[in-house]
Amino acid sequence: MKVKLIRSKIGCNPKQRKTLQALGLRKINQVKELPDNPAIAGMINKVKHLVEVVEK
Repeated sequence: MKVKLIRSKIGCNPKQRKTLQALGLRKINQVKELPDNPAIAGMINKVKHLVEVVEK
């Protein structure tokens, strides 16, 4: 699945920042291809207001 960072991490709490770091997202509009498994889905769910799933 492809995940895109659409909003800034400024103003987020530290746990959400760590989650974005673990997903490999650093810059706005950066797209990462990640495996489709429950762990990744849970991480995306924690920061769903900051990211967008481009393709499944």
